[in-house]
Amino acid sequence: MTISVQFQFRSGFSSLDFDNFRLWGSWDGEGRSAEEWTSANMQAGIDANGYEVFRTQIEFPDTEVGTMFRWGIEVDRPGSPGMWAIAAELDDEASQRRERFFMLQPDTSTQTYHLTWQGLLGANRIRRGDASAGIRFSVWAPNAEAVSLVLADPTIGYVADDGTGAIKSVEMRKTGDGIWVVQTGDDACLTDFESMVGTAYMYHVTKDDGSLAYRTDIWSLMQIGAGDLDPDGAPYHGKPEALDGPQSCSVVCDPRLVLLASGEEVTADDFWADEFVANRPLPKRIEDLVIYELHVGALGFGKDAPGTLDDAIAFIAHLVALGINAVELLPIAEFETRANWGYGTSHFFATDQGAGGTDRLKMFVKACHQQGIVVILDVCYNHFDPDGERAEWAYDSNDHTRNIYYWYEGKPSDYPEPTGGYIDNISTGWAPRFHEEAVRQLFVSSAAFFVSICHIDGFRLDQTSSIHQYPVLHANGHPAGRAAAFGVKFLKQWTRTMRLIKPGLFLTAEDYSDWPAMTEPSLNGDGLGFDATWYGDFHHNLIEYHGGSQAQLVKFAGYGDRRELALSSFAGAFDASAHSKVVYNQSHDDCGNREGSARTVVVAVNFAPLVGETRVWAEARSRFAAAMTLLSAGTPMFFMGEEVGAQQPYRYNDFLDNREDILGEAAGSGARLMACYRDLISLSINEDAVRSHNIAVSTVHNANRVIAFHRWNGMEEFLIVGSLNDAPFNHGYWLHSDRLGDFHWQEIFNTDAAEYGGWNIGNGGNRMEAVGGALNVVLPACGVLVFRKL
Repeated sequence: MTISVQFQFRSGFSSLDFDNFRLWGSWDGEGRSAEEWTSANMQAGIDANGYEVFRTQIEFPDTEVGTMFRWGIEVDRPGSPGMWAIAAELDDEASQRRERFFMLQPDTSTQTYHLTWQGLLGANRIRRGDASAGIRFSVWAPNAEAVSLVLADPTIGYVADDGTGAIKSVEMRKTGDGIWVVQTGDDACLTDFESMVGTAYMYHVTKDDGSLAYRTDIWSLMQIGAGDLDPDGAPYHGKPEALDGPQSCSVVCDPRLVLLASGEEVTADDFWADEFVANRPLPKRIEDLVIYELHVGALGFGKDAPGTLDDAIAFIAHLVALGINAVELLPIAEFETRANWGYGTSHFFATDQGAGGTDRLKMFVKACHQQGIVVILDVCYNHFDPDGERAEWAYDSNDHTRNIYYWYEGKPSDYPEPTGGYIDNISTGWAPRFHEEAVRQLFVSSAAFFVSICHIDGFRLDQTSSIHQYPVLHANGHPAGRAAAFGVKFLKQWTRTMRLIKPGLFLTAEDYSDWPAMTEPSLNGDGLGFDATWYGDFHHNLIEYHGGSQAQLVKFAGYGDRRELALSSFAGAFDASAHSKVVYNQSHDDCGNREGSARTVVVAVNFAPLVGETRVWAEARSRFAAAMTLLSAGTPMFFMGEEVGAQQPYRYNDFLDNREDILGEAAGSGARLMACYRDLISLSINEDAVRSHNIAVSTVHNANRVIAFHRWNGMEEFLIVGSLNDAPFNHGYWLHSDRLGDFHWQEIFNTDAAEYGGWNIGNGGNRMEAVGGALNVVLPACGVLVFRKL
């Protein structure tokens, strides 16, 4: 007798660029346990959601009942044969093995690996025998005693604790892995998918203690509400758009359609048909990017409300004029209230309605792509929305140990306070439960959704150190090693999945651990798989860091007392920039939100009023900072408004009160600084030597405040010389370097040019001759010169 077991690989995509799927397992050709694994080809099919699935069947002799078998999947991709397609490691903190396992039993029938859970949870289209598609609602609530789907009044958009706002309730049935399901055919109200699009709904959960709670769909594609109002369980009879999304109803959406600004609805295929323009290709390498960090909510100057994606679309013309080729959006997934940075996400698939929703995000991405600009999303996986009572918090249980989305150690009686078992990680909330595949897949699958449905080009993960380095027990601050270990496993699974679904994605992380594994390969190795990590010390050395020992060049230059500057310390940051780093003169965290921080032009003159000559000096030092960033060996980035000399602080709690008219300043008082940024960006993007990792600091003089370094690629080479001295070196400054040789060097760029608002001191674009590795150049005060080797 034999036991027939079907093996399945499900990606959650309609198709991926793979072929030649092979199952590998720890059995021989007759299905008996073996040390040497054997393979079997898998056949392509389509699952109930219309997604691609690969299957094969293996016959095991019943004599193997009770045997533990291990298995995995191998695939080929053009140019990359033999890729291992299991992204997740075993749920064992001591193991890095990427394989599945099962114990053969007489009733064993199917073993499935889900690369992503797209289509598995949420409100999804399902195939039926006739031409129409049905709908299935699925929710993960493993501790619940019962769950009902509640259809809600869309004119209200909220279901109160007493049921006000509910129209219809349908019982759901529990399947494997703690998932509750109801679908077309189970109740007359669940008709075809198309007629259900736009339906407002929630789940009514009977928790394991018998208490009742209304819960949103964590996997919803849209949350009703673009306002700040939380009824807090009370009956609500106002307008749905006034509601705050995390607490309001979820909405059935059809991602195959796009609602245009005109009100016309088109298919996604038609919408994306003209996504690219032939002469405006997207950059392909992380080294080729110049990133503009943009907070959509901080746009909309002159309005009372936060900015929207429509404002961002209108802002693209400014980005094109500036010349950047990558824009990084602060988190845009559903978050609490309107005026928010977005780092407390509640629903990871749903673009915040206050910003305009998912279709507006698609329009923004498409408009960027048509201009050759890639779009990177900032995402936050180190904590949830702190006010997530109808989202992740206590979803199906009031028992802290069974709080399914949150990591909890031990039992409440172990601590003076029952919350003592949660994990702190230097974020604004408690750590997610990374040992649960359903929690990991919330983050993995939502990223896959943004790639497949919204055509996002990359991600920046917020504070990954909080995931793998900082976890401690809330009760006493003791290290939570298991939580950190599973944080590492999650990050590797996430990057591996991203590399499998789209190899060219740009993956960066805000990480200050200096752990080399962060940028080592994960798909074909045991690294964490990021292209680059944010390099905070570059900013701290270049601009400021309150209370720190870094160079803080611009800050100390702004004191105006001609003190020595620690350019030798900054030289070390320059060298480090060559090693998979995103470098920046300013990020969203550094423009006033942190003690001692402020906009560059403000720091550059020690917070003096920016009028007259003070403004001139402020801009000169700001141009120096921009040049150091854009000409470094890292991937350069800067925060919105830096290019026009924005002055107002950017803080999480009052950014609306300090919005600046970036477009107006670009045409007015900030035009000359923007011109300098534009030309530096052009130099950075178009010169292979500048975008290489090759850098050598050749001159550092702390007392003279001078630094010089070389950038090269093959035969092409540039010499960059920067000075933060308060006086020019009108009679020249001698540079010495073997790389200068006896070559001719031509000045091709000067931040002190009159068109940029400078004093126009330099070498007039002349060709200059080095002799025996020595070159004498005129240096402006607080300026940067670029020379090309001839």
